[in-house]
Amino acid sequence: MDLDVEALKAKLAALMLEHRDLDDVIARIAERAPFDQLQLQRLKKRKLALKDQISKIESELLPDIIA
Repeated sequence: MDLDVEALKAKLAALMLEHRDLDDVIARIAERAPFDQLQLQRLKKRKLALKDQISKIESELLPDIIA
């Protein structure tokens, strides 16, 4: 079980890093005057998919709390 948790934490860290990197890339592309709208849209879509994966892993790592 600890291996699964550690694997999830490692994957979570990698996804969060990629999400942050995409944030930087998107900001740099948007700063340039003539930018490729399609490329920007694809990057934003990838960033959103990463956020969904991050949320899923975070929910798996948190124990269920019964109220």
